[in-house]
Amino acid sequence: MAHEASDQQLFLLAALPPSKWQIGLALGIVSALLVAFGTTAPFANTQLPRVDAFIPALETAIVISDLATSALLFAQFSIVHRSALLVLASGYLFTGLIVISHVLTFPGAFAPTGLLGAGPQSTAWLYHLWKISLPLAIIVYVLLKDLNRDPSMAQRSPLTAIGWSVAAVIAIVCGLTWFVTARERLLPGIVGGSTVTRHLVGGLDMTLIAGALALLWLRRRSVLDLWLMVVCCILLLEIAMAIMLVDTRFSLGFYASRFYALVGTIVVLLVLLSETKILYAYLARSVMKQRQDHEGRQIAMDVMAASIAHEINQPLGAMVTNANSALRWMANATPDLDEARAALERIVTDGQRASQIISGIRSMFKKDIHGRTQLGVNDLVREVATMIEVDLRTQRISISLELREGLPKLIADRGQLQQVFFNLCANAIEAMRFVDRARLLRIKSDIIKESSYVLVTIEDSGTGIDGKNKDRIFEPFFTTKSSGTGIGLTICQSIVESHGGSLHVSANHPYGTIFHVALPSRDS
Repeated sequence: MAHEASDQQLFLLAALPPSKWQIGLALGIVSALLVAFGTTAPFANTQLPRVDAFIPALETAIVISDLATSALLFAQFSIVHRSALLVLASGYLFTGLIVISHVLTFPGAFAPTGLLGAGPQSTAWLYHLWKISLPLAIIVYVLLKDLNRDPSMAQRSPLTAIGWSVAAVIAIVCGLTWFVTARERLLPGIVGGSTVTRHLVGGLDMTLIAGALALLWLRRRSVLDLWLMVVCCILLLEIAMAIMLVDTRFSLGFYASRFYALVGTIVVLLVLLSETKILYAYLARSVMKQRQDHEGRQIAMDVMAASIAHEINQPLGAMVTNANSALRWMANATPDLDEARAALERIVTDGQRASQIISGIRSMFKKDIHGRTQLGVNDLVREVATMIEVDLRTQRISISLELREGLPKLIADRGQLQQVFFNLCANAIEAMRFVDRARLLRIKSDIIKESSYVLVTIEDSGTGIDGKNKDRIFEPFFTTKSSGTGIGLTICQSIVESHGGSLHVSANHPYGTIFHVALPSRDS
């Protein structure tokens, strides 16, 4: 049960490790924003035309994005009941709500001096609260995310926990908004006040953000961690730009810093949506495949059982009759050996006929050779690599494709060979599931010298195969897995041999197993 719970969590963004493509994209976004920052920083205090509609439009988009991100994180919390996710979701909810207060109090957005009774410093302090809330939530998230699930949290309804969190966040936002607007005179001046005060506040913001970024870097595990690091980098650029400003509103730096805020808000939402879509599609395909496989096996077993019962009944009945006849001839006072021998010969003939019937029934379940088409083995391997991508990421397994170009084409059944490669890769992933060393799945394709056979090898760095079991792994119903059926490798071998090829296994060094699939090309 513990393993099942762990598997479920691996399909959430809070546990799913990032792919190389995602890491490259994150670095690309941060690099592009650094270039933009370096380009605009020298001109940060250049005044631009005042556009009063800019702040309401931009911060409305930020509110919608933050609230949507919060909803998605609350949804993940409802599945795994992790306090860290609850804190992070609450942090995004807080930022979304505090932005509403900020835009309402912004001078010129809805009123010359802002709504809610705001003073000259209210908007600036609400901005400060906005910028420190998410780093604080990230710090708590990082500190909590590696802890085991709280038993009391598991027993409590997730909807109850979410409800109390939402209520608490709303109360805190309302209380802070009231204090910043009604008691604004108690706060140090940021706008139009001391430059030292403004720099101290900005330095506090950057310190919190840098602390959150450092913790994420040290404890990074997942897709979510990666993109939260991107958010922290963007926040640093935004605050650094704000510190540079003399007149903080409607300058180039002002517009640029708000652009960073929008990008930082949207990036996590887009990642959550895209990864959720990918995982949903993967889950849907898995469920459909399981259902089809189950129905297919059930139908095949029913048909085969009915066929065997119907066809084998006659030779079995004849064998019983002839055996009884032989016993009677042998039981006479003077045994008639010729008659007994003839009866035994008929038993042998009926046995051979039963064997032929079974072979004929087996052939009914093999696909016709006319269904085979010309295909490239490298294309097939790449298709399978795409199919197992999520499995590789969840198990933190690296994949290496070493495919030789220019290989001759095969004449084969695409679905059957795809099943072979998929099953062998799935076995490799399973073998590496609990090893502590580096996990690598290497798939190679080549041509066997002095022949026209194409060779595909699938290597893993898993637990390997016990030497005493090496000669038995292709036997029907032999398995070393507690939940295995023992027919997967048997089916793979049957498919490969039906294509005129061979399937062998050998030990990988220093760890793991290698499966060798040799298939004849169209020129064979």
